[in-house]
Amino acid sequence: MEFFRGVNVDWMGKVKYFVGLSLFLLALGWISIYRTVVVKHRTLYGIDFRGGTLVYVRFAGPPPIDKLRKGLEQAGLQNSTLQGISDSSSVGSKNDVVIGLEQSASDESLDAGKQKILEVLQATFGGGSASRPDFNSVSTPDLAAELTRKDPLLLGTSAGDRYNQLAQHLTAARDSDHGGIVTNFDQLRDVGGVTPSVINTLANDYSLSNFAVRDAEIVGPRVGSQLRHQAVWATLYALGGMLVYIAFRFEWVYGAAAVIAVFHDVLITLGFFSLFHYEISLTVIAALLTLVGYSMNDTIVIFDRVRENLRLMKRESFTEVVNRSINQTLSRTILTSGLTFLTVLVLYIMGGEVLRAFSFAMVVGVVVGTYSSFGIAAPIVVVWNKYHGGRQQGMTVRAGSAAEKRVVAAARR
Repeated sequence: MEFFRGVNVDWMGKVKYFVGLSLFLLALGWISIYRTVVVKHRTLYGIDFRGGTLVYVRFAGPPPIDKLRKGLEQAGLQNSTLQGISDSSSVGSKNDVVIGLEQSASDESLDAGKQKILEVLQATFGGGSASRPDFNSVSTPDLAAELTRKDPLLLGTSAGDRYNQLAQHLTAARDSDHGGIVTNFDQLRDVGGVTPSVINTLANDYSLSNFAVRDAEIVGPRVGSQLRHQAVWATLYALGGMLVYIAFRFEWVYGAAAVIAVFHDVLITLGFFSLFHYEISLTVIAALLTLVGYSMNDTIVIFDRVRENLRLMKRESFTEVVNRSINQTLSRTILTSGLTFLTVLVLYIMGGEVLRAFSFAMVVGVVVGTYSSFGIAAPIVVVWNKYHGGRQQGMTVRAGSAAEKRVVAAARR
């Protein structure tokens, strides 16, 4: 399929606009990073890299952020962070809040930090006690044990398996049908196997809070530091390997141009992360490495067409050859980049909060990576060719394959 035929755009004549756009985006993003890191003393790293504790809490209604922040400050947790999240793929998630504690000195203090957050939630909003635990936080085995002890169905010695199943049904209804929060025990009357005596037992033995702890993540500071360094080296190794490959397959200037373009893509994407207040996590590093490969592939397609056209267009200037090559691959670029963009855009909109940062990096990266192939990488090669020896020095044919030799022979005839 080909969308464009006979396209004749002077891409190299618009280099100043491409460079201007890149400089603007880089400046905008890195000013935001400077304000975040230097002025506001905040970090761009997520829990994976900085170390700390994240507790995911769901409320029965709109999260009382101000009341929660005040409770954390009174407990001496002034450095904690609060972030509301909204996940359209999960029931009740529009009322979720992530409470984070900054990096601590040891793994033991991280465990203490998690417990402190739980104590603040119970002190601020009420919750379970030793005599009446919170039903929204009780586990299935503990609930089954309590039902077996009280035996509301009067099953006697054969109650074990029956109450295990009933406990599973109750916690499944709580988590799936009510988003993890039951505000009234009457909401459980339709659960299979539940009778009025079961409801009475639950009401007598358990309390109901207006929040539920959905999940908790703990990463020690040493582990976070190791992951941070490994992520940086993984990205640099990927760029170095691609530089070596392109330098061997084409010429070193082509490899340098491609790596500069990819580095440009990563820097702009990081700037957008700061602008839109996303944290850098392990999944984001995976997205950046995917972006590196995607952008590099798009650049190689253009460079490969340049190599072919250098053999066939012997009378044209190198700039004209590059323009023709970009125009000839334009349909392919629109098809592949457009479809990839639509895919990651849907993932960003509907993929849920867990994939939000990953898909955001891909959305930005696909657009910037496509643009940099013809707006940054190709102009670098053109400028180098202009000031270092003329047209033919732009590409040396490497150990030509049989197909390459046939192309050269056809051009000579």
